Amino acid sequence: MRLPAACLLLALAAPAAAPASTPAVTPPARVVSMNLCTDQLAMLLAAPGQLVSVSWLAQDPRSSAMAAEAATYPANRGLAEEVFLRRPDLVLAGTFTARASVGMLRRLGVPVLELPPALSFADARAQIAEVGAALGREAAAAALLARFDAALAAVPPPPATRPTAAIVGESGFAAGPESLSGAVLEAAGFANLLGPMGYETAARLPLEALVMGRPDLLVLPEPWPGWSQAEEFLRHPALAATGAELVLPDRNWVCPTLALFDNLDALVAVRQTLAR
Repeated sequence: MRLPAACLLLALAAPAAAPASTPAVTPPARVVSMNLCTDQLAMLLAAPGQLVSVSWLAQDPRSSAMAAEAATYPANRGLAEEVFLRRPDLVLAGTFTARASVGMLRRLGVPVLELPPALSFADARAQIAEVGAALGREAAAAALLARFDAALAAVPPPPATRPTAAIVGESGFAAGPESLSGAVLEAAGFANLLGPMGYETAARLPLEALVMGRPDLLVLPEPWPGWSQAEEFLRHPALAATGAELVLPDRNWVCPTLALFDNLDALVAVRQTLAR
C-alpha cells in the first residue's frame, strides 16, 4: 500500500530522534582510602573535603612520602566497621588490602575501587588517571600527569654502557626489572643485576649470588630504628667490598607519585660519578 505524498513529506521533514544522553555521574562526596598508595593518590587528587580518611600507614614517615599531609586526615586501620561508619560513597583499596574488610564493605553495598601494585611508569600513569576519574577529578589528574611526564622527560639519557645495580632490602630481598623501583633504576641508566639472573619482579638473593654478581652499585634502604635479624644481611662485610653503596628511602618508590623522582635523581647523580 502506498502512503499519500503528504505523509511522505511529513516523514522526511520530521527531525531525527535525539540520541539518549548519558546521565552525569556525581563524584563521590565522601572517600575513604585503606591503602598506602591509594592514600597518597587520593591526597594529591581529591577536592577539598572529599577525602575523609586515610590509612594509618600514610601517617608513618618511614613508610609514606606524604606523612605530613596525611597527618591532617583521620586515620583508619582498614577495619570494615570503622570504614563503614564514615559513610563513604567510595572506598579506595589495594588488591592486597584487608581482604576480609573489602569483601564485607562490598556486601554492604559500598563501592570499592581496588588498585594492584604499580610495576612500571605506565602503571603509575594509568593509576593516576583511574583515581582521578573515580573521584571526578580528571583535570587534577591531567595536571599531575603533566608534572609526572615533565619530570620523566628531564631525566638525562642513559649511557651506551650501563653500570649494573641491585636494589637490596632486608633478608636479601631484591627488586627485579619488572617492579616500580626497577623501572626507576632503569630510567636512571642502570642495568638491573636481577635481569640476567632470570628474576623479573623480585627475589630473595643469597649473599653469595649478590657478591659474585659484583654490581657497580648496591642500593640499600634506610635502616629502621632498633635491631632486627633481617637487617643483619645488609651489614655483612662482604657487601661492603662489592661496589659503591647508596641508601635511599623505600617510601619514595613504593607508590606511583612524584616522590619516585627523588630517588631517580639521586641514582642519576651516582651513576654520573661512576662513569667518570
